[in-house]
Amino acid sequence: MKNLDFLTPVGVAAGILMIGIAVAWNGGLEGFSSFLHLPSILIVFGGILAAMLVSFPIRELKRFGRVSVQSFKSSKDNLRETVDLFVHLSEIARKEGILSLEKELAEIHNPFIKRGIYLTIDGVDAETIENILHAEMISLEERHRKGRRMVEKAGDYAPAWGMIGTLIGLILMLKDLNDPASLGPNMAIALLTTFYGVLLANLVFNPMAAKLATSTEKELFTGRVIVEGVIGIHNGQNPRVLEDQLAVYLTGEETAPGVRDV
Repeated sequence: MKNLDFLTPVGVAAGILMIGIAVAWNGGLEGFSSFLHLPSILIVFGGILAAMLVSFPIRELKRFGRVSVQSFKSSKDNLRETVDLFVHLSEIARKEGILSLEKELAEIHNPFIKRGIYLTIDGVDAETIENILHAEMISLEERHRKGRRMVEKAGDYAPAWGMIGTLIGLILMLKDLNDPASLGPNMAIALLTTFYGVLLANLVFNPMAAKLATSTEKELFTGRVIVEGVIGIHNGQNPRVLEDQLAVYLTGEETAPGVRDV
């Protein structure tokens, strides 16, 4: 399960606000009009779209919006709660048997944990369970990598198309040096396209890709804890031993009072 992560929109808004303050500081409110130039916007956004159409099949591009939205969300899974859950399940399994875990599944919302417990209840051997769960983690990592690659490529293309717009503006400016009226608009294209491209890359696309990568790493790390927990329950490990085994994955803030974080 994931919740809305306010840090992403706050970060983007803070970046835009700082730029706005700098513009207003030097040019007043009238200075903002100098940074709005439709041809420059068309060059950068149109160029990024064209490059993305060339780079990816349409079925992947359809996922771009959904992938981007994930950078505005964060997992609400808590490792301490996950460890406590496996200790609880281990206690039930030792007292009442593995089959008794089935009635606990309704209270478990993580589908990966449910998958592992179902396999355990079905009597699948530990090695096969571990292989299945690791295969699912590899599949998840690959799906996330493909989605993140689109955002990363958009971040690569944005400054490149900004430079293309700059070259267009310079060519037009040099062509009409004898026409003073054309110098201003052409110079706007030359400078603003680079500004738009660099801004999109470093405030939107690249930070979003970094956020997605961090989210994937967190999910995979949690996945390793889950695999250890499932195998521990399958092997009938003592709940206290299982807790000590899983506690090594916790940070200082997440460890229980009696567990030392080294």
